[in-house]
Parts: sequence; C-alpha cells; structure tokens
Amino acid sequence: MKKVLKWFLVLLAAIVALIYIFDLGYLVRAVRVTYLTGHKTAFLEDYTYFDNREIKAGTPQPWNISKDYNKVKPTERLEQTHKELQTTSFLVIKNDSIWHESYYDIGTVDSKTNSFSMAKSIVTSALGKAIDLGMIQSLDTKVIDFLPELTGKFAKEVTVGDLASMASGQHWDENYYGPTSVTTQAYFKTDLRSLMLSLPIDKKPGQEFIYQSGDTQLLAMVLEKATKMNLADFVSKYFWQPMGMEHDAIWQIDYANDGIEKAYCCVASNARDFAKFGKLYIQDGMWNGQQILSSEYIHKSINPRFKESPQYGYGWWLSDYKDKQIYYMRGHLGQFVIVIPEDELIIVRLGHIKGLQTETDPHSNDLYIYIDETYLMLDQKL
Repeated sequence: MKKVLKWFLVLLAAIVALIYIFDLGYLVRAVRVTYLTGHKTAFLEDYTYFDNREIKAGTPQPWNISKDYNKVKPTERLEQTHKELQTTSFLVIKNDSIWHESYYDIGTVDSKTNSFSMAKSIVTSALGKAIDLGMIQSLDTKVIDFLPELTGKFAKEVTVGDLASMASGQHWDENYYGPTSVTTQAYFKTDLRSLMLSLPIDKKPGQEFIYQSGDTQLLAMVLEKATKMNLADFVSKYFWQPMGMEHDAIWQIDYANDGIEKAYCCVASNARDFAKFGKLYIQDGMWNGQQILSSEYIHKSINPRFKESPQYGYGWWLSDYKDKQIYYMRGHLGQFVIVIPEDELIIVRLGHIKGLQTETDPHSNDLYIYIDETYLMLDQKL
C-alpha cells in the first residue's frame, strides 16, 4: 500500500511539474469548465465560470411590436430544426418591428447567452467608430503604431484593416476542440496580451482571407491603446447606450480588474439587443437621427475585400443566397444575426448546436433553413 501511495505521489508530482514547465495550467481550467460540466466545447452559459466586464446600457429603447406579432406559427421544418439543434431564442424583425419570437430551453427575453464570434462584428464596428472619432486614422493604419512589440517578418506591414478582414498573416490555429491549439489557449489562459504578442506575423498580410480569431484579438489590443479605454466601456459609450439596449451585457475578460476582453468572442446578451446591430447596419449607421457609425464604413464592412473570398467583409459574413444581399453576424454553435436589407428583415437565432457545413460552402445549412422558413412564415396569409 505504501509503495502504491509513493508511486501515486511521484506521478502526481511529475504531472504538476510538466504542467508548470510547459505552461499547461490552462488545461486544468479547460477541463473544469467544459468536461466537468458535461460539455465538450465552450457553451452558452460558460461566462459564469470566467471573469467578466459589464457593458452598461443607458435609457432603454424597446423594439416596436408588430400588429401581427406571433400570429403566424413557425413552420414544421423550422420547429424541427429548433428541436434538433436546440435553439434557445428565435427572433424575426420585419420593418423595424418584432414580428415573431420564440424561446426554448434556457432562452427568455431577458436571458444572457454567449455570442461567441458574433462579437467580431461588434469589435469591427468599434474600429469604425474609432476611425470616425479620429482615434485611428484609417483602415490602412499600421498595427505596429500601437503595438510596437509585435514580432514577425511582416510585423511592420500589417494594418488594422487586415485584422478586421482576417488577412493579417498571423501564426494561428483556428481549432476549437484541440486542447493545445492557440484558440483553446486564448480561451482559458489568463494573459491574453502576452499570448497574442508571442505570435509572429509570419506571412505577408493583406493577401487573402483566412478566418482566425487572433486577428480580432489583436484588433482589440489596438483599440485599447488608441481609445485609452477598455473595449467594454467603449462599446457601452458609443453603441450600447445610444442604441438603447434594454439590458446590460457582459464581456468575458482573461482575468479580473485589468484583464482584456476576449474580443473574438464572448459577449453575453440577448436576442433583442443583439438584433440592434442588424438594425444599425440596415440604417447605414443612423440611429434616431444620430450618425452612430459612418455609412461609408458600413458599406465597406458588408462587401467582400477579396474577390476570391466573397463570403466575408470586415467583421461580417456575406451571402447572395437567392439573389439577395445578406450579411450576418455568426458565432460558434450557430449564433446568428442575419440581415436582409432589401426586405428590412432581421433574423436572430441563438442556440446550442450549429447545422452541418460542407467544405465547399462557407455557410452552414441551418442558415438557409432559418431564412427559407422565415420567408414561408411571412408569406402566410393572416
């Protein structure tokens, strides 16, 4: 028995030593937050396990409610999709009024769930505002002007526009399930600034679209320096409050007090408030007579930068499904704010599971289902 205990303690000491030597302490946190809570990846309410910073709302500006509110039931296919993919919130806004909304499982009008990468659209909106305010000169401004510690062969060439359009050339592995991937490290480590500055810009920037969360995180570090504010406070002042969000939101940070926001993800809010970013873009940045974000920047954001990658602009996913201009915010596990401006239509879907996606299509199949079934609902005679 003593020998067994001895070898157990030796093994335990060796494991602790390896964790320390190879800086793998984040894996302990990852196991505790995910696997020990019954999950295999990040999940909608995981913000409760992390430090957060509040995005404060101001005076609420509730949505208009359509005279036809919830008069049409979801189609059978839509209900089946909600069930299979475990939707929590589904919201349809037509002509600036809530036309339909459904909530399931943990979803309510007031619930907070993780945006995941929908936050990228919020961060690139913040970039546009910083440019409008003259805090950053333009999309061509060099990142190294704000982050002189940046390393790599092409560190002096990368611009804030490259970061916003996913074309930085940064060394990154966009893997949500690999325990040692840099994406996992960014999610669970407690010093994001150091992690980001340890990754070189080793490919020529501005050449092609390669989706990677590190670009948005670097952009947040630039914004922090340029605005002299943390990102949550900046978004609160220039978006959350003037747009009349109905609830405070929270943004995960890497550690308490002086930590930085996980800018590539992790704004916890609700469907109605997320939808207001769709409204802002439909209205070309105008809100109650105030130009919150320049229309020029918005038009740039919702058009592709690279001809070879028509699916992405500056922080927004793009599609021409059924010959309509569609742009949308997208997050892990199938979080969507879908905007179809020609029909003044916004569709929000939040939930636990994302639909299937093939290698030949940059969009998952549930995106098309949400769009198709919403139009079928709208076509029904009341």
